[in-house]
Amino acid sequence: MTPPPVDRPRIEAAVSEILAAIGEDASRPGLESTPRRVAEAYAEFFAGLDVDAVELVRSSAVPSGPGQLGELVIVRGVSFRSVCEHHLLPFLGTAHVAYVPSDRIVGLGTVPRVVDALASRPQLQERLGEEIADAFVTGLAPAGVLVVLDAVHGCVTTRGPRQVGSSTVTLASRGALADPVARAEAIALVGTGDGDA
Repeated sequence: MTPPPVDRPRIEAAVSEILAAIGEDASRPGLESTPRRVAEAYAEFFAGLDVDAVELVRSSAVPSGPGQLGELVIVRGVSFRSVCEHHLLPFLGTAHVAYVPSDRIVGLGTVPRVVDALASRPQLQERLGEEIADAFVTGLAPAGVLVVLDAVHGCVTTRGPRQVGSSTVTLASRGALADPVARAEAIALVGTGDGDA
C-alpha cells in the first residue's frame, strides 16, 4: 500500500517549528489549531500529486463519427488555484483550453478536472500550461491544443515588488494550434468570453 501523498502529522510538526522559528508560541490561543489547519489546507492544495491527468483525459475520451466533431473546442474561464514551488505561496487564475478534435472528444467536465489535478501540486505557471497541453496530447491525440493561463501570484502581490494589479499570462500550444495564424484565431475566440467584441 502506497503512503498518502500528504503526511499531515509531519506538516503539523513542521508548522509548529516554523512558528517557533519566527518567535511565536504555537500553543497560544489563536495559533494552537494553526498547524492542523495548515496540514488540512496542504492536503487539499497538493491533492493532485497522486492523480494521473493523462488517465483523466483518456478515460473521458469518446469516439465520434466524421463531421460530428466540429473544428475547435474551447473551454473558457476555468478557475484554478495552485501553489508556487518557489515560495509556497498561492497563485490564482483562469485557464482557457482549446483543442482541435481528431477522432475523439472529451467530456467538457474533464477540462476543469485536468486543470485542477495538475494545479494541485507544487507548480510553476509556465510548467502548468505545458503539462495541461501534454495531458491532452497524450490522452486524446487531438490535431492541436492551446492552453492560455492568466494568474495572479502571491509571491508578486505580497512580497518583493508587491504589484497587486499585475497578472501573468502564459501560452502552451501543440500541433495545428502552434501555427501562429490558428493560434491567434483561437486566442481571439478565448477573448470573446470576457465580453469583448
